[in-house]
Amino acid sequence: MHTWPSLRRPLRTGRTRTGTRPRPRSRVTAGVAGALVAAAALLVSACSAGSTTTSTGAAEAALAALPRATPPALAPYYDQHLRWRACGVAGFQCATMKAPLDYADPGAGDIKLAVARKGATGKDRLGSLLVNPGGPGGSAINYLEQYAGIGYPAEVRALYDMVAMDPRGVARSEPVECLDGRQMDAFTQTDVTPDDQQETNTLVAQYRKFAASCGARSARLLRHVSTVDAARDMDILRAVLGDSKLNYVGASYGTFLGATYAGLFPNRVGRLVLDGAIDPSLDSRRVNLDQTAGFETAFQAFAKDCVHRSDCPLGGKGTTPAQVGDHLKAFFQKLDAHPVPAGDASGRRLGESLATTGVIAAMYDQAAWGQLRAALSSAMRKNDGAGLLALSDSYYERDAKGQYSNLMMANAAVNCLDLPPAFTGPAQVEKALPAFEKASPVFGEGLAWASLNCAYWPVRAVGEPHRIEAKGAAPIVVVGTTRDPATPYRWAQSLAAQLSSARLLTYVGDGHTAYGRGSSCIDSAINAYLLNGTPPPPGKRCS
Repeated sequence: MHTWPSLRRPLRTGRTRTGTRPRPRSRVTAGVAGALVAAAALLVSACSAGSTTTSTGAAEAALAALPRATPPALAPYYDQHLRWRACGVAGFQCATMKAPLDYADPGAGDIKLAVARKGATGKDRLGSLLVNPGGPGGSAINYLEQYAGIGYPAEVRALYDMVAMDPRGVARSEPVECLDGRQMDAFTQTDVTPDDQQETNTLVAQYRKFAASCGARSARLLRHVSTVDAARDMDILRAVLGDSKLNYVGASYGTFLGATYAGLFPNRVGRLVLDGAIDPSLDSRRVNLDQTAGFETAFQAFAKDCVHRSDCPLGGKGTTPAQVGDHLKAFFQKLDAHPVPAGDASGRRLGESLATTGVIAAMYDQAAWGQLRAALSSAMRKNDGAGLLALSDSYYERDAKGQYSNLMMANAAVNCLDLPPAFTGPAQVEKALPAFEKASPVFGEGLAWASLNCAYWPVRAVGEPHRIEAKGAAPIVVVGTTRDPATPYRWAQSLAAQLSSARLLTYVGDGHTAYGRGSSCIDSAINAYLLNGTPPPPGKRCS
């Protein structure tokens, strides 16, 4: 329910790939096993109590670089030696790295961070290549083991140790904990398009319960899981791996993490690829509104394709995208009143919220459109919601036993700390509804209410919108997809304009992120940069 990823990918708490090599499976089509490929989406609703608008001049201020010299209090962390051990996955090793829980007070205790690697297969090793699939809240280690460490181009894996670290609060790195499985089931099924005051009160109560649970179960962590904290952890990892520069590929929210690193440590930037970029200069309300428009753009592309397919349940040839949207919205409204069976062992039925999540999940990857048509057909024509429920569960990382990964919890914790909330109460949401519904007639209302989730967060935000310039950094490649649903193309344009050394690489197409998604033009440009340090020429566009 209530967290729409960008990239950053749990839906409703958030801010939120060819050749002969294996194509990564999207989390939509592969479920939890392949969950975080491009999907590591940016969960776009920003959180925390406080102002919903950018303070005067905040967006004009650039992230300041940290001193080059390592503070004495941090020296023990930078000088530590990792003890590598077998992970249980052939060819991979794991270790635990320590970082200060609080960088402002390193003596206050440690946090333990999980790290994994797969050694370079060639002789002319260039160093380590750190990967992050986004979220925030996506497990980088799962991504490494299930895709990057085996699916990245062989020539890249030959020259780099492939490395991942679950960010603090995520997966294996002291995960943020909030609701249990049954409580999450209730949360994800809550009506996010309230029709009256009672439904509005129910929605607010669920947001309050989620926030209070996180505050009660993860009190030690919640003030220390910001993106700045995670970027500083990455610099410790760079040092303990023995690299003088950080080489990095980040997708979706991973671009914000990578850009933050560049802003803090511009002199330590190696080869950075930021794919499916986020614009750090936007406040959370604008982020949510832009993302709403992004999902509408993706849906329009799906609708144009759907009406030419014999199995499209939303209209045939001659049906306009607007009419397709009207048909889908009418279906959602029908489910709001009468949820349909979904064959779920826990007794869940497919209502409007879960169905909307399932549809949005499929917008991340054009390869999932066929699966979405089949799921919609079953629900609309056969009263069988199993297909859409499966898409929704994959998005939320819910397993067959009713247990959820901590993706949603970590997503909220990071986003709510990074930016003040989009809205502080229902009245502000209601006032903003026309703008959201204009941005997306189908999804706008639900995405507006989903943006309320951080209003009740127990910890105040520590960040504000800002520019990232990273003056003095080596060339950085920023990748944008023109019809990306979760990280709109103009965000990539904006980030590339902010970063002093950026080159914008454009993919004219659909889906979330571009590297490894089928464009040999994109892949060749990024591979050349990673292998030779040669960024793509200015204005490079691929399709």
